Amino acid sequence: MLSFNHPRPVGNGKPVAVLVQEQAAEALEAITTAAPTDHVSAPPRAGGALPLEALHFFVRYTLREYTSFMWQHGGFLIRRRRVRWPASLFLRLKSTFSAALNFVLLGRGRRTYEFTIDEHGIVRTSGGVTLIGWEDVAAVRTYSRGFMMVLKRGTLPIPFRCLSDGQVATMRELAAARHELALR
Repeated sequence: MLSFNHPRPVGNGKPVAVLVQEQAAEALEAITTAAPTDHVSAPPRAGGALPLEALHFFVRYTLREYTSFMWQHGGFLIRRRRVRWPASLFLRLKSTFSAALNFVLLGRGRRTYEFTIDEHGIVRTSGGVTLIGWEDVAAVRTYSRGFMMVLKRGTLPIPFRCLSDGQVATMRELAAARHELALR
């Protein structure tokens, strides 16, 4: 069976909309009672917290762009595991082909994804809502076509073409902060 490396809402079987409403109610209650929250916030940054409106964007992937992300990320993973040639080439081709096949079969090119990234985490919307907390983000890598958010289960490619110059700068700061956090 194929494994899909995309984040899924984890929970107790409740619909995602109910979970979002419950989290909003808990956040409102925390603000009104001034009780400390137990969520994991974004890594510390030199300029303060992430601006809420600065990282809101839409992405519609192309097959060429998606396979380019997967080719580069596959190369990084293979080099990190010190797999040598010719096995490295075979694994890179196999993983990129699998990613391209999943892209086509799941219709990822026909969807437009809406991303919101703030101090609470990442919200991805496309027909449904996927909430990703910062504790699930392992790293933010930079490739030739954009940023790759490496999650505990899967990845989120974010192309440069979908970001403004200010958003690219904010993402670079976020990538540097996640890298510093990983080194600790």
